[in-house]
Amino acid sequence: MILSKLDEGYSFRELAEEYQISPTSIQNWKKRLERKQCKRIPSKIDNDALIADVKAYPDDYHYERARRFNCSDRGIGKALKRIGITQKKDTKTP
Repeated sequence: MILSKLDEGYSFRELAEEYQISPTSIQNWKKRLERKQCKRIPSKIDNDALIADVKAYPDDYHYERARRFNCSDRGIGKALKRIGITQKKDTKTP
Protein backbone atom coordinates (compact mmCIF):
# COMPACT_ATOMS: atom_id res chain seq x y z
CA MET A 1 0.00 0.00 0.00
CA ILE A 2 2.72 2.45 0.96
CA LEU A 3 4.96 1.30 -1.86
CA SER A 4 2.14 1.69 -4.38
CA LYS A 5 1.75 5.31 -3.28
CA LEU A 6 5.43 5.83 -4.04
CA ASP A 7 4.71 4.79 -7.61
CA GLU A 8 1.87 7.34 -7.72
CA GLY A 9 4.33 10.14 -7.02
CA TYR A 10 4.33 10.60 -3.24
CA SER A 11 7.69 11.33 -1.62
CA PHE A 12 9.24 9.36 1.21
CA ARG A 13 8.81 12.33 3.52
CA GLU A 14 5.09 12.73 2.72
CA LEU A 15 4.37 9.07 3.34
CA ALA A 16 6.41 9.09 6.54
CA GLU A 17 4.37 11.99 7.92
CA GLU A 18 1.08 10.40 6.84
CA TYR A 19 1.80 6.97 8.40
CA GLN A 20 3.91 8.26 11.33
CA ILE A 21 6.98 6.18 10.49
CA SER A 22 10.55 6.91 9.56
CA PRO A 23 11.36 7.76 5.93
CA THR A 24 14.34 5.42 6.23
CA SER A 25 11.96 2.52 6.94
CA ILE A 26 10.08 3.21 3.73
CA GLN A 27 13.33 3.40 1.77
CA ASN A 28 14.44 0.06 3.20
CA TRP A 29 11.09 -1.53 2.31
CA LYS A 30 11.44 -0.28 -1.25
CA LYS A 31 14.93 -1.78 -1.53
CA ARG A 32 13.89 -5.18 -0.12
CA LEU A 33 10.62 -6.26 -1.69
CA GLU A 34 11.35 -10.01 -1.49
CA ARG A 35 10.95 -11.91 1.79
CA LYS A 36 14.00 -12.77 3.80
CA GLN A 37 14.86 -16.43 3.72
CA CYS A 38 15.46 -18.12 7.06
CA LYS A 39 18.56 -20.27 6.79
CA ARG A 40 18.21 -23.25 9.09
CA ILE A 41 21.36 -25.24 9.59
CA PRO A 42 20.67 -28.97 9.53
CA SER A 43 21.12 -30.75 12.81
CA LYS A 44 24.39 -32.59 13.20
CA ILE A 45 23.00 -35.05 15.73
CA ASP A 46 20.64 -37.73 14.42
CA ASN A 47 17.61 -38.21 16.68
CA ASP A 48 17.52 -42.00 16.32
CA ALA A 49 21.23 -42.34 17.06
CA LEU A 50 20.87 -40.13 20.14
CA ILE A 51 17.92 -42.16 21.45
CA ALA A 52 19.93 -45.36 20.96
CA ASP A 53 22.89 -43.77 22.77
CA VAL A 54 20.68 -42.75 25.72
CA LYS A 55 19.34 -46.30 25.95
CA ALA A 56 22.83 -47.79 25.76
CA TYR A 57 24.42 -45.32 28.22
CA PRO A 58 21.63 -43.91 30.42
CA ASP A 59 23.94 -42.44 33.08
CA ASP A 60 26.39 -40.59 30.85
CA TYR A 61 27.01 -36.87 31.13
CA HIS A 62 26.56 -34.49 28.21
CA TYR A 63 30.30 -34.12 27.68
CA GLU A 64 30.65 -37.91 27.35
CA ARG A 65 27.92 -38.05 24.71
CA ALA A 66 29.45 -35.01 22.99
CA ARG A 67 32.73 -36.89 22.58
CA ARG A 68 30.94 -39.79 20.90
CA PHE A 69 28.93 -37.50 18.59
CA ASN A 70 31.83 -35.11 17.94
CA CYS A 71 29.96 -31.98 19.00
CA SER A 72 29.59 -29.68 22.01
CA ASP A 73 27.92 -30.29 25.38
CA ARG A 74 25.40 -27.61 24.56
CA GLY A 75 24.59 -29.29 21.25
CA ILE A 76 23.82 -32.53 23.08
CA GLY A 77 21.63 -30.66 25.57
CA LYS A 78 19.64 -29.00 22.79
CA ALA A 79 19.28 -32.28 20.89
CA LEU A 80 18.05 -34.07 24.01
CA LYS A 81 15.53 -31.30 24.62
CA ARG A 82 14.41 -31.54 20.98
CA ILE A 83 13.56 -35.23 21.41
CA GLY A 84 11.89 -34.65 24.78
CA ILE A 85 14.56 -35.82 27.22
CA THR A 86 15.23 -32.91 29.56
CA GLN A 87 16.82 -34.56 32.60
CA LYS A 88 17.68 -37.92 34.07
CA LYS A 89 14.70 -39.62 35.63
CA ASP A 90 15.25 -42.10 38.44
CA THR A 91 12.16 -44.31 38.41
CA LYS A 92 13.49 -46.77 41.01
CA THR A 93 13.50 -44.44 44.03
CA PRO A 94 10.57 -44.81 46.44
